[in-house]
Amino acid sequence: MSAPTPLGDAVADLLGLVALGELLAFERMAADARLAPDLRRRAALGEMAAAEIANYRRLADRLGVLGVLPDDAMAAYVEPLQAYHDSTEPRDWAEVVTKAYVGDAITDDFLREIAGALREPDRQLVLDVLHDSRYAEFAAAEIRLAIAADPKVAGRLSMWARRLVGEALSEAGRVAAADRGALTTLITQGEQMDVAGLFRRLTTAHTARMAAAGLNN
Repeated sequence: MSAPTPLGDAVADLLGLVALGELLAFERMAADARLAPDLRRRAALGEMAAAEIANYRRLADRLGVLGVLPDDAMAAYVEPLQAYHDSTEPRDWAEVVTKAYVGDAITDDFLREIAGALREPDRQLVLDVLHDSRYAEFAAAEIRLAIAADPKVAGRLSMWARRLVGEALSEAGRVAAADRGALTTLITQGEQMDVAGLFRRLTTAHTARMAAAGLNN
């Protein structure tokens, strides 16, 4: 059997990072559902959690096809990703949906950019496991309802969103430190290696997302 190529190792590492993100999202949503104000919202978050664990299974299965144990692919990222979630524990339902809307969306934006460097079927797999528009629409609607009920909530949630972004950037640094070269290898493939442009696009999308939910950037 030939030795894995650096790009092949990088793909496995990236899929491990995404898989761990899905697993932790499942755990988080299942726990956060207890903060929902009614059974309808509780069920909605439960359905989202179910989607996350289904996505994890798809990624784990793909890693198996590549000859990589999912535990091995995820191991390097456990500490930084768990640290992010531990440091951004929501206190109420409004913070739950803001974390989903802001934190998960900026991660999705980043992964969507990285996916362009992947070959099929891994490119489509990563795109498939990103949160669909219904997820963001639900969270944004809940944020707007909270603000409509109490306009002062907008300031608190805006500050919470800024904290989430700051923690996410710190998390990215920790992931980079733990990473075995996956993101560096993939990002530097092809024509899209415009790091400044990448972060401008992420910032622009984040600013628009905040405004759409009635939050201040």
